[in-house]
Amino acid sequence: MEFCMQLSLVLVLSVFVVPAAVLSDSSLSSKGVSEIPKKLLNLAQKPQVFDWMVGIRRKIHENPELGYEEFETSELIRAELDKMGIEYKHPIGVTGVVGFIGTRKPPFVAIRADMDALAMQEMVEWEHKSKNAGKMHACGHDAHVAMLLGAAKILKDHEKDLQGTVVLVFQPAEEGGAGAKKMIAGGALENVSAIFGLHVANHIPIAEVASRPGPFFAGSGFFEATISGKGGHAALPHHAVDPILAASNVIVSLQHLVSREADPLDSQVVTVGKFQGGDAFNVIPDSVKIGGTFRAFTMKSLMQLKQRIKQVITGQASVHRCIATVNFFEDEKPISPPTINHNDLHEHFRNVAGDMLGFQKVKDHQPLMGSEDFAYYQEAIPGYFFLLGMADDALGPLPTPHSPHFRINEDALPFGAALHAALAVRYLLEFPQEVPSPAQEYHDEL
Repeated sequence: MEFCMQLSLVLVLSVFVVPAAVLSDSSLSSKGVSEIPKKLLNLAQKPQVFDWMVGIRRKIHENPELGYEEFETSELIRAELDKMGIEYKHPIGVTGVVGFIGTRKPPFVAIRADMDALAMQEMVEWEHKSKNAGKMHACGHDAHVAMLLGAAKILKDHEKDLQGTVVLVFQPAEEGGAGAKKMIAGGALENVSAIFGLHVANHIPIAEVASRPGPFFAGSGFFEATISGKGGHAALPHHAVDPILAASNVIVSLQHLVSREADPLDSQVVTVGKFQGGDAFNVIPDSVKIGGTFRAFTMKSLMQLKQRIKQVITGQASVHRCIATVNFFEDEKPISPPTINHNDLHEHFRNVAGDMLGFQKVKDHQPLMGSEDFAYYQEAIPGYFFLLGMADDALGPLPTPHSPHFRINEDALPFGAALHAALAVRYLLEFPQEVPSPAQEYHDEL
């Protein structure tokens, strides 16, 4: 009887292998699999891993680089992958890096981090403040890279036990540069069945996560318009054609696109954040520039907004005897699609995160009007994106992303690294081993 039981266990383990160092026993019962996330978190919290991630994050923070300029960041990533003996491809998408851990055979699952910083001056005074004037990691991408490298370190230590291949995607230019689109074009998703990504969140408590199935982040686009009239003396407006008046009416009319043309149940935003024109109190300028963003949860709504924004700007300018040209930055900042989480991967995320953190700490989150170019991956293959909490009462309120006062709670790093690793390991164990065909892998518009 004992021999038969041992033989049965060997047969099971020949199909699915759970890392011996990760599980406290060699059983592959549901209880054994459910222990994987907690064991991975324990590994990520060990000082030699945690302190290393903190050091990586601070190096990147001191040397922020804008989209498609992440050359030093990419070099740092590749140096760490070299030390770990992880194979990778570079460059993809200008500065991107794609690493491989496991069998190099199907199934393939990807985990992603973005690398770029923002064009703003850091106002946080600390030892590792940005050394590059006018550039700052004000959105947590430095932490994202550190966590993905942390996941890589843990997974590499258990590579022989992986039942497939984990693909590490280090992506440039998330901040409006459509870096994900270039990564896909460069083959980053070749043979990949699913992809996971995360973002740090200042409003969610540490050791908690939040997400939702379906639409999570809005898609977005940018626009800029030059409205040209005829300059003149402010005391003689009838001799001029006032572009400031025209631009003011344009801005008011743009707000009507949401309040009077959009379905109230179809959330949309049009915001003008830039208005430049005139240098003197008593002079009507020749031209004015305005710029902004538009956002929605479907591509249909985004394209409708784009069409109407152009019509409103040119039409209102004409009413005021001005001429307007509109630029949607289709090459530099193409429209980003909505971030839509795959339903099956939502259940996978809840189970993995719940087993790691406790199910009471896996929260549902309402949709957000912010955008995330992770959406390009989700157009190509099933993908899932979630928020990683880092709020802590002991630290006081953490500023929002894109603030010059933005700060990272580095205690969140082990949670992100472990979740990356656990989502990948459990996916390889639990999901059907299917590889997307070339016809399914990419959408035509990509």
